[in-house]
Amino acid sequence: MTKSLKQISLLFLLLFVPIFVNAKASTVVNNEEELLNALSNTEVNTIILNKDIDTTQKINITRPIYFDGNGHTMKYVGTFGKDNSTDSKVWGGIYVLQVYKTNATIKDVKLTGANAGLLINGSEVTFEGTIDVSGNGFGGIELSQGSGVTETSKLSVKENGKIVNKDETKETPTLWVPSDSKDAVVVMNGIEKTIDSGEEVSLSEISELFNLTESPQTGDNVTLYFSLSLISLLSLAVVSFKIYKKEF
Repeated sequence: MTKSLKQISLLFLLLFVPIFVNAKASTVVNNEEELLNALSNTEVNTIILNKDIDTTQKINITRPIYFDGNGHTMKYVGTFGKDNSTDSKVWGGIYVLQVYKTNATIKDVKLTGANAGLLINGSEVTFEGTIDVSGNGFGGIELSQGSGVTETSKLSVKENGKIVNKDETKETPTLWVPSDSKDAVVVMNGIEKTIDSGEEVSLSEISELFNLTESPQTGDNVTLYFSLSLISLLSLAVVSFKIYKKEF
């Protein structure tokens, strides 16, 4: 193989190998069992929902994961409390998702049917796209520190991120820090705020705290990805043609 052909081969490897590696580390799930298997498989770093799924237990994320809901719904359909009630307003400590002592990115998903949609427990979670926490008995998102947890809970919402809670009331806030936990941190619209222990925050208060004047746009990341990919391919084609022309 000539030096020029080796250079072309190397360029292709540099461009495409990362894509292949990422594909191997991604998995699509269709139900609760597949989701639990994916979470337990340490070779998987990206989980994509292929359809709406029902869950019968709190789903725990305990390692770094990119969780893409793909616009689907995760609904808790189990029971609550000692009497196994089916009423989500009976406290049973049930969250659709818990992120425990790790970091995770959650994208485009609805979390519903539980006592709360999401528990960020001594973790750092990033939201992309629309995160809908409507339809939970006690509210949307709790940022706290469970027993033996010392790490600060943090929620970061990207520019294309949006939180939805259509059932918000004073009793079912969108975001809160329980009084038995230390302060938490929320970052949105480039602004970082501390949410005090015992504080509950509504959607309108979130808008005021973070100077949100309009609904965030979605799809920016996808557009950027394809734009960068196209630029990379065109650049590679030009370089390859120049090397080929020079060689022959």
